[in-house]
Amino acid sequence: MSGILETKQEGRVLRVWLSRAECRNLLTTQLCRELVQALDGAEKDAGIGSVLLAARGSAFCAGMDFSELASGDLEKVSRLQETLFTVGARLTKPLIASVQGQALGGGTGIVANCHVVIAAEDATFGLTGIRMGLWPFVFFHAVSVAVGERRALALTITGELLDAAEAARIGLVHHVVPSEELEPHAVELAQTVANYSSNTLRSGLGFVHELQGQPWRAAASAGRLLRDEFFKSPEFQASLKALRNWE
Repeated sequence: MSGILETKQEGRVLRVWLSRAECRNLLTTQLCRELVQALDGAEKDAGIGSVLLAARGSAFCAGMDFSELASGDLEKVSRLQETLFTVGARLTKPLIASVQGQALGGGTGIVANCHVVIAAEDATFGLTGIRMGLWPFVFFHAVSVAVGERRALALTITGELLDAAEAARIGLVHHVVPSEELEPHAVELAQTVANYSSNTLRSGLGFVHELQGQPWRAAASAGRLLRDEFFKSPEFQASLKALRNWE
């Protein structure tokens, strides 16, 4: 790691921090690459049950660092961003975001990819790229899944800023807490989730990813097949036996 991304495993939680505090954690190609590597590594590590994503400094992420685009390989950047901004539809381990300050443009895109989002009262969100003549092509779908397509379209067209309370009202954020409670609240939730059944979470998140965009009949059929397979698993049978013995 280059120092622009920090990671630390605490029990079954992998803690990840964006660490470009001096520039509001703007996303460079290198930062995107290291974040993708960290998340993909967590997916493959049986010792990790959840990932808690946060940021150093006063802002979570103020968007992309456009200063490198003028001289960079745009196709390479685009491929990398596509990989990053679809991570929520691939991970089968819970990805939890702890958000303070600005989460704008690509920052909102990252938030929309997280399965659970906890925000400080001072957090702000917005698809602000339109102000620079940009459209959020690579993360528009993730925001649409989070808040609905029509609302995502309005946010994109207007570039308006949302406070944490409004972001929670529309479904982009799940919990809003005072700033001083953000880290302990997020850590407690990540630790709790990390100790749930990894098999259940993997099967459940995999099922959610599979059914996206399917007609309801196909989704129900896929759900039944996965459920039947899960019911036969040794882990579920052991839980069922323990429940019967308790009764």
